[in-house]
Amino acid sequence: MMGKVTTSILWTGSKERGEALLAAISPDDPDDFTVELLDSSDCVELRIEVTKDGLGRSRASVDDILACLSAAESGLDSLD
Repeated sequence: MMGKVTTSILWTGSKERGEALLAAISPDDPDDFTVELLDSSDCVELRIEVTKDGLGRSRASVDDILACLSAAESGLDSLD
């Protein structure tokens, strides 16, 4: 029997960049993870939580999300 695996991804930075990263992963399967953008005084925190049955499925989802975030971040860096 596989157990549930929950993985959290936390990113902190500017509101503009946080919103862009959120937009980059929003088209993905919303049933695979939950996401929220929390505003604090001088920055935002992007919180992504993935809950899956088994480590393999969890890893696949996290890898997909990280690939999307990395591509979006690279694109943002080239604009800076």
